[in-house]
Amino acid sequence: MAVMSVNSSISLRGLQVSPPLVLAPMVGLSHSALRTLVVEEGGVGLLFTEMLAARKLPEENERTSPFLVRGETERPLFYQLFLTETEAIGPAVEKLHALDAQGIDLNLGCPAPQLRRYGAGVFLTGDPGQVRRLVRTLRGATSLPVSAKIRLGASLDADALLAFCRMLEDEGIDLLTVHGRLDREKFCRRPRWDWIGRVKDAVGIPVLANGGIFTVADARECLRQSGADGLMLGRGAACRPRLFADIAREIYGLPVCGTGRVGQELYERFADLLEERFPAERRLGRLKQFTHYYARNYQFGHLLATSVQKSETLSGARRQAEQFFASLRDHN
Repeated sequence: MAVMSVNSSISLRGLQVSPPLVLAPMVGLSHSALRTLVVEEGGVGLLFTEMLAARKLPEENERTSPFLVRGETERPLFYQLFLTETEAIGPAVEKLHALDAQGIDLNLGCPAPQLRRYGAGVFLTGDPGQVRRLVRTLRGATSLPVSAKIRLGASLDADALLAFCRMLEDEGIDLLTVHGRLDREKFCRRPRWDWIGRVKDAVGIPVLANGGIFTVADARECLRQSGADGLMLGRGAACRPRLFADIAREIYGLPVCGTGRVGQELYERFADLLEERFPAERRLGRLKQFTHYYARNYQFGHLLATSVQKSETLSGARRQAEQFFASLRDHN
């Protein structure tokens, strides 16, 4: 298959992201174990943390907090903040400098109901003036690259969307990720990759396309429709941690040296990382959430997901997974 005409890197204030394939910030998923797993498989150029509360961040202990635990290979890493007040920015940025962040991301796209009461995430975009103040303050507090992640808006309003994106660029945002769905649309709705293309044409900063990318074919079509500078993978990366490597090889034409792990071996490596990085009470929930997506690789994956979900201990969940993979071998 022919290699697409795409740029193999983007530059953000001197930080080279190559390839421009990015692990999305996902609550309960974009933690140290998954970040390390995709790095080991190859092809990922930039990592994001889970969403972090700016006001609480200065008090978090990076040696014990499951949100801040970080392996040595997890670079470059952007820390994603949700915030609503300029007063929280200075202390949060100081903490991120101490943590050796490679960049800071402002969450303007998460539609989670718990953010509604804070007026954060996608709910903040209804007040462009406050967003402008937050971005201006954040930009003034750091020399690190600053990015933002957005959705298409409350409705399909091109003028409003593009004006908002240009404002973000004007206030110093270096990288913009656009999730191709409206604010309240569910994941079952096919993303509008062509609307990401409207944003790409309207701004001069790099734009990442996000939403609905589960295969190399999805990635190719998303790039074709959006003309984006790169891709941010979310749930697709949890389903297939090797997807970055596949896209890097097949679309960007880059040599990728991953581990070659598949199936049970990849799953067990993720569980091992959980045990290495997190205290006992923080492991099982993360394994269950990962399994919900990873099980989609198998015809009878619901059996794996259900058995792990019912497990009360990590060791019990791992035994259930071993039995599932053994049953696959017995039927082959």
